[in-house]
Amino acid sequence: MFILQNEEKLFQASYPKAMHGILGKYSLILVSGDLHRKLRNVVVSFVNSSKSSPKFLHCVEELSITMMESWNGLDQVAFFSQAKTFTMSIMVNHLLNIKPGEPRALEILEDFEMYMKGFISLPIYIPGTAYSKAIKARERLSTMVKKIMKERVKNKIKIKGLINKEGEDFLDMILAKQNLSEEEMVSVVLDILLGGYETTATLLSLIVYFLAHSPNTFQKLKEEQQAMRKNKEDGEPLNWEDYKKMEFTYHVICEALRCGNVVKFVHRKALQDVKFKGILIPSGWKVLPIFTGAHFDTFLHDKPHEFNPWRWTDEEMHKKVTPFGGGKRLCPGADLAKVVIGFFLHHLVLNYRWKIKADEVPLAYPYVEFRRGLMLEIEPARDALLEKN
Repeated sequence: MFILQNEEKLFQASYPKAMHGILGKYSLILVSGDLHRKLRNVVVSFVNSSKSSPKFLHCVEELSITMMESWNGLDQVAFFSQAKTFTMSIMVNHLLNIKPGEPRALEILEDFEMYMKGFISLPIYIPGTAYSKAIKARERLSTMVKKIMKERVKNKIKIKGLINKEGEDFLDMILAKQNLSEEEMVSVVLDILLGGYETTATLLSLIVYFLAHSPNTFQKLKEEQQAMRKNKEDGEPLNWEDYKKMEFTYHVICEALRCGNVVKFVHRKALQDVKFKGILIPSGWKVLPIFTGAHFDTFLHDKPHEFNPWRWTDEEMHKKVTPFGGGKRLCPGADLAKVVIGFFLHHLVLNYRWKIKADEVPLAYPYVEFRRGLMLEIEPARDALLEKN
């Protein structure tokens, strides 16, 4: 927390040059100072305007239901890949107005898969290597976003005066930002897509994994969602007020982040000589705050390797754990991810039960992967069947 809270004062983001080639020079992960504040404000405004909007909430719920309806008649599903498709569908629909199943949506998903593989490859820029493929994938994504932006501007000019503020989406909002260059706009869009797709899908998969191994947690979560459904008409959609009641769901999300560690560490550099608890960190030295170390510290947590969402009822937990980072680089998309996961879990726990084979475990690759793609053995929940009958 000392390092995270002293961003731009004593420490600064300092990622390997190879990541600059993949992410682009305007990525929110890489930039610092005034540029970071400017771009982060755009992302925060997107999140704040989206997280409670009926249009966004309806999209999340519809895609959640559609995904689960596709499981009818199945006894197994490869959940990790489906979670990625689900979160990508939400983001491209809400950001770029691309509907799920459109060819462009599938192209974006494929390029992001290639994009992510480049982060864990040798940074050798030779045709055919994972690193070079990742850079090419980023270039294709950038070109596609620019094309969509130009189409949007062209269409706006054609129907000028016929669209009111209520009809605008994020792309309209970002195009109206006079203080952003085209490259900055593209970078913001790709950052939001990356965060909303990869990390949200990974966290959702970790929660499903942990719930399969914690029957008590599953039952408590189901009870919270059942209580919410009792106050609604049959088939009535969820809304923002429903989400705000998902207190235990939030504890489950935080505990999954503590145990799963979607982001295991970050890269920082000392801006000056720093003394901390008798240790001298010379100016210019790299510092790697390893979240996993704090999250599994026996001095901070009782039985740290045990998945226990109830520990989050203690307000002190938020001082011991950094589930969404901290300081000026606190994850700007955290609220959006929590809404997506909360809505999805509502329908999942009310409609299905699942088991996972004993040899299926999350792997640090260094990003989270699953040995078998998180293959779930699923069956409809008995009470859900009773309701349908």
